[in-house]
Amino acid sequence: MRLSAPRLLHRGPAPAPKMRRLRSAQTLTLLLSSVFLWIFCQVNGVHGALPTTQKCDETLASPLPHTAFTSSSVFSNGYAPGYAKLNRRGGAGGWSPLDSDHYQWLQVDLGSRRQVSGIATQGRYSSSDWTTRYRLLYSDKGRNWKPYHQDGNIWAFSGNSNSESAVRHELQQGIVARFLRLIPLAWSEEGRIGLRIEVYGCSYWADVINFDGQGVISYRFKVKKMKIIKDVIALRFKTSESEGVILHGEGQQGDYITLELRMAKLLLQINLGSNQYGSIMGHTSVTTGSLLDDNHWHSVVIERYRRNVNFTLDRHTQHFRTNGEFDHLDLDYELSFGGMPYSGKPVGGGRKNFKGCMESINYNGDNITDLARRKKLDTSSFRNLSFSCMETHTFPVFFNATSFLQLPGRANHNTVSVGFQFRTWNPDGLLLFSNLDDGTLEISLEDSKIIVHINVTKAAKNYRADLASGSGLNDGQWHAIRLVAKENFAMLTIDGEEMSAVRSTSPLSITTGGTYHLGGYFLQTLFPPSQRSFQGCMQSIVVDDQPADLQALEKGTVGAFENVSLDMCAIIDRCMPNHCEHGGRCKQTWDSFSCTCDGTGYSGATCHTSIYEPSCEAYKHMGRSSDTYWIDPDGSGPLGPFRVNCNMTEDKVWTTVVNNLPPKTIITGSSRERRTVLQVNYSASMDQVTAITTSAEYCEQQIAYSCRMSRLLNTPGDGTPYTWWVGRGSEKHFYWGGSGPGIQKCACGIDRNCTDPKYDCNCDADAKQWREDSGLLIYKEHLPVSQVAVGDTNRPGSEAKITVGPLRCQGDDNYWNAASFTTPSSYLHFATFHGEISADISFYFKTSAPYGVFLENLGNTDFIRLELKSPKVVSFSFDVGNGPVELTVHSATPLNDDQWHRVMAERNVKEAVLQLDQTYRASRLAPPQGHTRLELFSQLYVGKPASLTCQDSAAGGQRGFLGCIRALRMNGITLDLEERAKVTPGVKPGCQGHCTSFGMYCRNGGKCVEKYNGYLCDCSATAYDGPFCTRDVGGFFEAGTLVKYNFLPEALAGASKDTKALTHQLMSHEVNLTKEVVAFSFRTFSAPAILMYLSSKTQDYLAVVLRQNGSLQVRYSLGGLKEPFVIEVDQRNLANGQPHSIDMTRDNRTITIQLDHYPPVSYNLPDASDTRLNLVKTLFLGKVYETGHIDPVLIERYNTPGFVGCLSRVQFNGIAALKSALRTSTRAQAAPAAAQPDKQPAAASPASYQGNLVESNCGASPLTIPPMSAATDPWHLDNTDAEFPFNEERVIPDGVNRDSAIIGGIIAVVIFTILCTLVFLIRYMFRHKGTYHTNEAKGSGESATESADTAIIGTDNPETIDESKKEWFI
Repeated sequence: MRLSAPRLLHRGPAPAPKMRRLRSAQTLTLLLSSVFLWIFCQVNGVHGALPTTQKCDETLASPLPHTAFTSSSVFSNGYAPGYAKLNRRGGAGGWSPLDSDHYQWLQVDLGSRRQVSGIATQGRYSSSDWTTRYRLLYSDKGRNWKPYHQDGNIWAFSGNSNSESAVRHELQQGIVARFLRLIPLAWSEEGRIGLRIEVYGCSYWADVINFDGQGVISYRFKVKKMKIIKDVIALRFKTSESEGVILHGEGQQGDYITLELRMAKLLLQINLGSNQYGSIMGHTSVTTGSLLDDNHWHSVVIERYRRNVNFTLDRHTQHFRTNGEFDHLDLDYELSFGGMPYSGKPVGGGRKNFKGCMESINYNGDNITDLARRKKLDTSSFRNLSFSCMETHTFPVFFNATSFLQLPGRANHNTVSVGFQFRTWNPDGLLLFSNLDDGTLEISLEDSKIIVHINVTKAAKNYRADLASGSGLNDGQWHAIRLVAKENFAMLTIDGEEMSAVRSTSPLSITTGGTYHLGGYFLQTLFPPSQRSFQGCMQSIVVDDQPADLQALEKGTVGAFENVSLDMCAIIDRCMPNHCEHGGRCKQTWDSFSCTCDGTGYSGATCHTSIYEPSCEAYKHMGRSSDTYWIDPDGSGPLGPFRVNCNMTEDKVWTTVVNNLPPKTIITGSSRERRTVLQVNYSASMDQVTAITTSAEYCEQQIAYSCRMSRLLNTPGDGTPYTWWVGRGSEKHFYWGGSGPGIQKCACGIDRNCTDPKYDCNCDADAKQWREDSGLLIYKEHLPVSQVAVGDTNRPGSEAKITVGPLRCQGDDNYWNAASFTTPSSYLHFATFHGEISADISFYFKTSAPYGVFLENLGNTDFIRLELKSPKVVSFSFDVGNGPVELTVHSATPLNDDQWHRVMAERNVKEAVLQLDQTYRASRLAPPQGHTRLELFSQLYVGKPASLTCQDSAAGGQRGFLGCIRALRMNGITLDLEERAKVTPGVKPGCQGHCTSFGMYCRNGGKCVEKYNGYLCDCSATAYDGPFCTRDVGGFFEAGTLVKYNFLPEALAGASKDTKALTHQLMSHEVNLTKEVVAFSFRTFSAPAILMYLSSKTQDYLAVVLRQNGSLQVRYSLGGLKEPFVIEVDQRNLANGQPHSIDMTRDNRTITIQLDHYPPVSYNLPDASDTRLNLVKTLFLGKVYETGHIDPVLIERYNTPGFVGCLSRVQFNGIAALKSALRTSTRAQAAPAAAQPDKQPAAASPASYQGNLVESNCGASPLTIPPMSAATDPWHLDNTDAEFPFNEERVIPDGVNRDSAIIGGIIAVVIFTILCTLVFLIRYMFRHKGTYHTNEAKGSGESATESADTAIIGTDNPETIDESKKEWFI
């Protein structure tokens, strides 16, 4: 039987973390660049005696003797492995095995451990024999082989396509080994396997120390206590143990550093100390690596400068910052290697000492292994210190889905006794199967548990015993199984733990069959196993109390096997490092991994893409209304999503982030020497808030300081202020709200209206009365306020109150950041795009051109490109080294329609995805094995290809893009197209024409108006309001209230130009109407009532009324009939307090009426009726007050007392009479000169009202665009259970509740009456006038217990406080 080469080795994505371009990481790089130069000098010996001044590129195989080459077999003497040297023609010109199959190998002994950097292959000289694909294994001792890994996979190298040309590969992951073994995977179709090879590298030497699990090396410091600001620790280790302390140091102040193996992972724990809660807050723990008990060498480097740490394992580096506030590592006496300190200190937490080998141990430039060899260090704890690596070899076996191992055991024996160790990632698999003499035995892994099934048939009767034990055994760790079964007894033990032992006393009589199959069973049997195969490794196999002789099995003298790899365990942890980003949970099987993104706020194969929009601005332009939303400003970047309040107004979008500082927080007892510092915490982290302010057009934050004998900024002059605030970047600011940076003043100092003109702040006058300095902080680079330090409230009677409002920001520059490409050769260029493992690109475009390249970035062979290939096709193409890949999406409609379209593309180690307009999607899985890193070097070109291609030439040019690109974001970073376009010929900043794409969101007749950075909906000509003209405008009518709209031109004397133009446009050709369009909603409890009445200078009219019984009636009087034409719309009582809507149109004789959501009903005027409504005069709502002819029936039956209730969305032939009256009134009240005591609006407006009219939406619900169910809405808060850490402010929809308004009004009237009565009583009791001079509120000193609020209320006019003043009672 022949040894199998591992066909089994399936590829899966390499666990490598996303390299996030954190701002902090960039800062860290700049900060540490000089320091790491020193670090590099300290660690250049980490690889032992590797040459640092010359390239490691010597030929290692050619100088070797023939005996250094061995192989699995030889075709004949002339094909011996010794002839397999590159470019040599000896013998038959190379090596060829006896059989060309997957069980062959060629092995090279380099004589000693060497650093290997590359390998080259050739076919056999002048033949048809060559190898097209192969794997590389390596080892120190010629046993326990390890396959070469690259990009997270067991790598398959591409070989030759002929017999003469040499193909060389540089090893991305350099290896150190003595033995190399090549496994041919594919070969020439015309011939057989043929190989000549060369190995490139250099010499390697390192001091090695063998740790026996008892001994510890103590490195004593030169002084008793060390205060260390920077460290470099480097070493290499190998072990077959999963637990063990590699190094440890500690200090009496609680500082410590520990590096240890836990569950075969590397754990670094470090504590530099902390001021808070002792040293526990300084504890930092970081884990890296996996499966480190593979008895192969692993390299570790720890670089620390202050709190910044680089933790590198096998060239994979984690950057982190330690917790706490201190920078120094305070250690006492010593640093121990190989375990905890030996000198009488207990080993905490059951920690084991390290058992295995270490080499090249360096600590801050000292070679620890060399010092130990020269006996300069304390090694007294070792029983027998050895400077060579003593390995305990276990001979593992590797199984794939088609493997099995057949071993002999005792036959016809009454006891089964088997044991072995296994490791796997799969939850299910067959571990062992045996045909007993009269039954079967099966040991399987089912749902991560060990299950034993024993079936015995005796005298035609079947007996069965089942055992189950363990859980989570597919964790990749070694687990030991022990099963003993004999007559009427069976016991299963997992990992030697007594607690895991399970027993069965089923009536069984066992007779062994003498043969055992491990890892698979594919033969037919009466009782087949529940599982057929196993993917994983086994070792330490014991069958019937005898250890399995796997070396004899390898030679073919014992047992049999198929498709197994002996002396190798090719297990890969595909979840370490974790490719699942943003906290996604990684799950793996033997061949692949998957990510669970639930609850992360991200989606995709690797949880890379945010499911939330980047800003409130983006939500608005999706048609969303004011609410609380999750936003993710940097998309796939490191910042997580968070909740904000979004307030969408007609022309602006406000983003509000609340804080936890209560309004008017009282401060006492503070001084300049001991200030009271208020920490202001927000509902988002400082980095998240900074992302909002950075992209916002404008930000503001209200800050207020209420004071009584408490100075604020110490004005005038530039003295040190008593109080300051801290903003972004932990920078102190000495200006206050209403002022600006560098100006140590308050708002009153800027406006020159402080109560005491000698000071620039009201509070700096140190008055005994309550004063206040408040205003808006608007310098967004300083916001938000994170701290306020108050320093003058320690004197008797001194007190202050601080208020810090929420942060409010408007706009999103990133969302509208655009550039217009005006010529085919115009482009923008940016720095190289770095998306090695994960890359996502999103942007909006609009064009009228049929094709064009959006962007492209090139590498040597790698590239990435997004392109409009034709009017209906968008293409995403890239190459990461496996050959070009192209994804295309086909639109059903042309994309060159000059409207905005959204493109999103993503590539990661699992898949590539292209999405267009959230409608069309294409995806492609990554190949099962191949390169995964995208390596680019050219600049990123936006708007044209980075280079001219044949395809571009055939198209007659470089296929440059013509049109606009907006909001281009790559891996969470928005590229500033506008800024670059300002200095680039052929490219213009910004882009017009947003209404072509977003105009559809302007509803109910609203008009889309272009803005430079967006658009807005003009609702002035509609009966609606709001950002999308979807909010009903209505009013609550009290008895006698009416709204009047005059149509006749003479009523518009003095009207505005816009009002005249609108009325002329509507009425100049429609004085005699043959068509009306009427729409409104109403809600009332009272009837009868006139809802709408249209009068004329003739006897013609249109009326919509509620009759006495609440039914709706429409009355038309157009002439030609003796009585008006009456339509009874509905006989139900509509005066039921519920909202009702009516939509009515008349076109000549045809009248169509729709009530609520019922189907429209058509009516026809009689033939005798006229069809024109002549000389239209006035439109009334709620009640009629007219001087001309009025139908007496209407006046007698319906006009008194008038409509009481709510009318909304009133529109007649394009005129919003009710909205016009309400807005005219608002404008009139806003201008003092136009204010009228009877609330009448300006006479120049055609709309007016009489009586009490309160604006209300009548309980109507604003329209949401587009409508979306809560179950499928990813932004709605019902879809998440995440909560703010404290109460937040929610956006309150416009409009008031009618009941609340009435109750509030009644309460206000009562309170006002009581206050008036009290004022007159006090005035009567104190009937004297006088003058007084004071610096505090009158009456504030009358009671020492008077509240601060009472003092504020009693404060007289603060602006003239120092002048002689009189009492005034109003």
